[in-house]
Amino acid sequence: MGKKAHRSAAGAGTGSASATRKPAGAAAGGPASAGKRQAHGGVPPALAGRPRPEANVRAPTPTSAGAEEELQVEQGRRESLGCLDRVTADTGPQVVAATYWFDAAPAGQPYSVDIRFTGVRDGVRGKRTSQDRFDVVERVADVLPGSGRIGVTSRVEGLNPGAWRVTAGPAPRGGSPGVRLPRRASTANSRFGVLAQGPNVSLLSWPVLVGLGAVLALVLQAVLSARWGMNFGVVLAISAIGCLLGFVGGKVWYLVLHRKHPRELLTSGACIQGFLLVALGVVAGGSLLAGYPVGTVLDATAPGIFLGMAVGRPGCFLTGCCAGRPTSSRWGLVSSDRRLTLRRFPVQLAEAAAALVIGVVSLVLVLSAEPSVHGAIFAGALAAYTFARQLLFPLRRDPHTATGRAVTMAGCGLVLIGAVAVQAFG
Repeated sequence: MGKKAHRSAAGAGTGSASATRKPAGAAAGGPASAGKRQAHGGVPPALAGRPRPEANVRAPTPTSAGAEEELQVEQGRRESLGCLDRVTADTGPQVVAATYWFDAAPAGQPYSVDIRFTGVRDGVRGKRTSQDRFDVVERVADVLPGSGRIGVTSRVEGLNPGAWRVTAGPAPRGGSPGVRLPRRASTANSRFGVLAQGPNVSLLSWPVLVGLGAVLALVLQAVLSARWGMNFGVVLAISAIGCLLGFVGGKVWYLVLHRKHPRELLTSGACIQGFLLVALGVVAGGSLLAGYPVGTVLDATAPGIFLGMAVGRPGCFLTGCCAGRPTSSRWGLVSSDRRLTLRRFPVQLAEAAAALVIGVVSLVLVLSAEPSVHGAIFAGALAAYTFARQLLFPLRRDPHTATGRAVTMAGCGLVLIGAVAVQAFG
């Protein structure tokens, strides 16, 4: 029995997904393909001529021809993997990620296409199991004419590790009238869990950039707090604890917002709202325990928070989270939401730019003016950032409700006006 699934996404990747199981087609790798492998000494044509480490070569025996063929296929696969993939190559059920590229129609109305992915694992002797083959249909809804090249990635889970041959093309009756899509064949290696991603997804960029942003925020806060006569070591310790607990708070917020199970805490995303709520709460409580004015500590913290966001937010753009809406505009940038790679509005970069402006302005205010009401700079900066974030929500793939946005923006506007008035006339 093979894997048979149908996945759909409304709004070019924003909808729900459903899956069904039914028998797959006939397994590949029959007598014809076996003859081709024998012509190359038991090695598939794609791997013929590759050198193999002597330590891994076994002398063939009359009863081990099939095992020798599997060994050679596995050696070729491991040679093409990176270091992390080699370590996790045999770690439980794996994921195969395959991408099909097509060009959107040049004009007309938005339309939908269904792309069928079928895959078989190489080096399998005898009958293939359901973990050695798959048959998946991915629906791409509301394709925007004129949006250029689009890549749809299918991630099939629960498979046996190995090298895979994948064929992808339009499913029967799965395209828009007048849109002709070719079938394409490719090869792919299974990978462990989240490592299996499509193009334009750099998972490492998020922790690197967010980490750099956190370091920048802590250093800048320590310098500014010392300028106001506080022990920067104590402030730094409080903030470091706040960052660690805030990271957990961001993940819990994400689980609650997306109704995920608590067991997904380690692999889930994180929301900036949860991080700020917990981290700033820890900073305020720690300041009280240390005997420092909370408002003064928060003012010293504000520039680092938003300049750190300006550094870390592009990591979301590069790793495919918080993706922008698809667009056919020339201002769009090709990026991914980890399923569809296409031209989108770069909402993460716009938010990073807003955070940069807010961070610079708050830093100038902290350095150049003695606030009459400590905490006003922080309150104004936070209100300005929240206001800008609400403005950008409609440009995201997952926009929030209009009513909630309007109420939030009205409240932030009042706080911002009050903070400016206090700073100017207080």
